[in-house]
Amino acid sequence: MSIITLTTDYGTKDHFVGALKGKILKEFSEATIIDISHDIDPFNTAQASYIISAAYRSFPKGTVHLIGVDAERNKENRHIALAWDEHFFICADNGIPGMLTQKIVPGQMVEINIHDRLPNDATDLDVFVTVACHIARGGQLNVIGKEIKSIKQVTELKPTITSDTIKGYVVYIDHFGNGVTNISRSQFLEHAKGRPYEIILNEKRERSNIRTIWPRYSDIVVSDKFKIKDYEGQKLAIFNEAGFLEIAIFRSNPNTVGSAATLLGLGYRDVVTINFGL
Repeated sequence: MSIITLTTDYGTKDHFVGALKGKILKEFSEATIIDISHDIDPFNTAQASYIISAAYRSFPKGTVHLIGVDAERNKENRHIALAWDEHFFICADNGIPGMLTQKIVPGQMVEINIHDRLPNDATDLDVFVTVACHIARGGQLNVIGKEIKSIKQVTELKPTITSDTIKGYVVYIDHFGNGVTNISRSQFLEHAKGRPYEIILNEKRERSNIRTIWPRYSDIVVSDKFKIKDYEGQKLAIFNEAGFLEIAIFRSNPNTVGSAATLLGLGYRDVVTINFGL
């Protein structure tokens, strides 16, 4: 099975997603196309980075992941293809693979150089489609690109770590209104070293701080004297299945109980700090 996943900021109102799938099937009719998300906020590379980081390991090894977010080739963003953790990623060199670099040492990486082999009216996504189909057929990266040793690292929202603090950022608000940060479990464990800690969501509102990271959402239910429903609306923190710190409201529902976004005021790019050794 040759799987090609799609992650874009195209939405589903327009024809773009359908046309993209048509181009893939026209090029490689045996491809299995899977949508990861087409609801990335326009040009939001941090959000795209989180989504692909959270999703890719659910697919078989050898899957090709086409990422159409801020995909235009220009003087700052070249087109790249990566072999990473036995998967393949095709995107612009705009920092999208950044959250992957926290977990896996890069494998082979190439700057795509087939643009002059395609028709003059070929779009950036036409290039990605050609490369994705080539790889899905078992083609080698060195056929479609020149090997490179490094890719762009986005430092603007990168976590800042000292001996006593980890300062990260909310990079995604999910369907439930939970705030996902770019602080990883591995970063936390490496620097916590068994020390007590406090998660600061708002330096001006101490009551919003959190002192426990639970293994699962329902672990917040710590007393047999109360029903699970009695805990609805309480704030909590976990490391989600993708391995990143998530700030949530237990059984959140933006329309009833509320969510981390509505009750705690968390939004994209908001600072979340972990202080150690209290």
